[in-house]
Amino acid sequence: MAVSGDSRRQSLIPNFLYTSSVSPVLNHGGFRRLSYSPMLNHSNTLFPSTSPANQQKNFMIPAPDEPNCMNSRGFYALCTLGGIFRCGIPRVLYTPFDLVKCNMQIHPANFDSIWFGIVGLLKEQGVRGLYTGWVPTLVGYSVHGACLFGFYEFFKKYYSEIAGPEYATKYKTLIYLAGSASAEAIATVALCPFEAVKVRAQTQPGFARGLRDGLPKFIKSEGALGLYKGLVPLWGRQIPYTVMQFAAFERIGKMLYKYLIPTPKNECSPHLKLNVSFAAGHVTAVLCAIVSHPADTLFSFLNNSKGATVREAAKKFGVWGVSTRGILIRMIISGPLIGGEWGTREVFSM
Repeated sequence: MAVSGDSRRQSLIPNFLYTSSVSPVLNHGGFRRLSYSPMLNHSNTLFPSTSPANQQKNFMIPAPDEPNCMNSRGFYALCTLGGIFRCGIPRVLYTPFDLVKCNMQIHPANFDSIWFGIVGLLKEQGVRGLYTGWVPTLVGYSVHGACLFGFYEFFKKYYSEIAGPEYATKYKTLIYLAGSASAEAIATVALCPFEAVKVRAQTQPGFARGLRDGLPKFIKSEGALGLYKGLVPLWGRQIPYTVMQFAAFERIGKMLYKYLIPTPKNECSPHLKLNVSFAAGHVTAVLCAIVSHPADTLFSFLNNSKGATVREAAKKFGVWGVSTRGILIRMIISGPLIGGEWGTREVFSM
């Protein structure tokens, strides 16, 4: 077996996730399926020997940029685990900011700024009060992240196969966006009950400390279906946010490398790549917040109290208020989250 010596790459993905089935070469939909072909001439491929028997088996490939394991349960398990660590745990750290954001949207008279909101909560409830709702945040966004990244890989592969190799390559960006939107639609359904309880606990003092006591109270008050009364606004928040994130982040990163970084990306240090990812994440966060914030305000208002309606929110805050109340703090939250998520991806792909 001939080996291209300078092309082997180290991978953090376990070797058992890579398949070795013989199939045509495809390179679309964000994944790569490498196999033997007389025309195959990739520098990072280990070719089989010319023996006819060996052409059908016993060939190997090094770890590609993205693993060829779309049918692997292990890969989907890693996506699920990665979603938990990339979404659930970081969100808990930003619970105090999320708490102030929700109250700025619902109680603008008492929370007219980020700083006075935090100071006021500290005086009234102490440090512990700043983390009201951290359990539904952890559980909700862990489930959300697991569904989002797992189904994203599934839909990316599914839509690529529907399009076929030629169109999947030509319209790769559209397939990525369609995959992210489909995955987010499912992930939002999983998130909605936990987000509803979190908002109620954060905006109604004394309602509940968290998920254990808040979920039964919420169901008793509005029924199980009441947990989903804000699903449409939540879709309106999450899907544009996710699509904008996938659409904008890599383009912004490429612009930063093109106009601000004098060194080509493949020659940059890991530290510089990570800094670029964080910078691109913060710029992307501004765009994500702009397109998704009106729906976020409506979701918070609907889940603040029983019987709240979209018409009441529009009447109380107006179009400008619905679109801007708490938007700055969402940008502050989203910047490190988006930069951290994609920075983690950058580190694991080095």
